[in-house]
Amino acid sequence: MLSDNDFSELLERYNYAYKYGKIVQGVVVSVENSGLLVDIKSKACAICPTNEILLSSNDSIRDIFKIGETYDFSINSEENEDGVFYLSHKKVALAKNIEILEEKFKNDEIITGTISNIVKGGVIVNVLGVKGFVPSSQLHINGEKVGQELELKILALEMDKGNFILSNKKIYQDNMQNIKQEILDKVELNMVVKGTVTRITDFGAFIDIGGIDALLPLSRISWSWIDSPADVLTCGEKIDVEIIGIDREKQRISLSLKTLEESPWLKAQEVLEIKKKMKGKVTRIKSFGAFVEVYPQVEGLLNKGQVQQYQNKTKRELQENDEIDIIINRFDPEAEKINLEAVYE
Repeated sequence: MLSDNDFSELLERYNYAYKYGKIVQGVVVSVENSGLLVDIKSKACAICPTNEILLSSNDSIRDIFKIGETYDFSINSEENEDGVFYLSHKKVALAKNIEILEEKFKNDEIITGTISNIVKGGVIVNVLGVKGFVPSSQLHINGEKVGQELELKILALEMDKGNFILSNKKIYQDNMQNIKQEILDKVELNMVVKGTVTRITDFGAFIDIGGIDALLPLSRISWSWIDSPADVLTCGEKIDVEIIGIDREKQRISLSLKTLEESPWLKAQEVLEIKKKMKGKVTRIKSFGAFVEVYPQVEGLLNKGQVQQYQNKTKRELQENDEIDIIINRFDPEAEKINLEAVYE
């Protein structure tokens, strides 16, 4: 018959107080593709399924776990009717990784994350198995792709509130002031520099020219009319641009892409004649008039009154791509302006 001491020793050896969430140490008995068989010093069987193991994209279960080695696990379910405990390695690993991230946040360290999803307003990244969010405003270059690695700094880490916010841009901003000043000291008007498209807006594109984002206005992208910078530029694209404006006090630089090509207005000046009847193609119709191409990449304006008069005379509404007869009333190639008049038979 067992004494009280013997019974206490058995309870200690086969402790069934394995409650959900308790951290235990277990020796790996078997490693299979489906998971681990683990000895947690209980008469019941303990299994850690593969989906409860924190694996990196390049690791397999056999890369991490070795038979006979001891690892920490979390009880994921109490013993079921079949006498089986289910364990989680992921929960323990994530808790440890969160501690690592908290230390890196405290020390303002750079960490690496992998983009797992692109969502409205930013990207979801995986950092040591922990999901974080990088807002679009905190991306140094838009146009990121799933699977791409980013260098990041942590802006907020409150895992109890599900608040893990990171920045890719902050890495570049920390030293931006000195970099900006160095660039501003070097650049000159009409200098041609290489840059990378970092952001596209309705009014233009921002180009990183070595550490400072300079503005390439919509009107300075092409001699031909374009509705959006996205029609000809993509984020991440590398291009040559000319510096056309420098505000050293406000640390702003303006760029031009089209001036790297010969101006079609100079060629048009040699060909076009004032008051001479010619054909033109309607390219755009606005509330104040219609733009008509009179030479490749050169447009003149047929004002609202002229458009109305043309429609009254011809009994038809003026449409884009219509070819009409016009004459040039005024031609100012330096200002890139031409005033037109419609001609009727």
